[in-house]
Amino acid sequence: MATAKKRTPNAAFMKPLKPNAQLAAVIGDTPVPRTEIVKKLWDYIKANNLQDAKNKRNINADAKLRPLFGKDQITMFELAGLIGKNVEK
Repeated sequence: MATAKKRTPNAAFMKPLKPNAQLAAVIGDTPVPRTEIVKKLWDYIKANNLQDAKNKRNINADAKLRPLFGKDQITMFELAGLIGKNVEK
């Protein structure tokens, strides 16, 4: 019986990234790792009830998210791509 090898986290995911102005308006301007950015965005989306009622995979934009999204609604799969475009490397 082989013992499971513990996975080490990828250092690239743990590197703090500085959000630009649009992203900072939602999550704050402190540099945080990509994983934390995703978590904070979902916290904001859920706290403001922005998931589409009919299709939970869609996220509706409010005044803070519209400049970030560039449109009224995105899918949860587009969220990761938006993060890359809205952080300073």
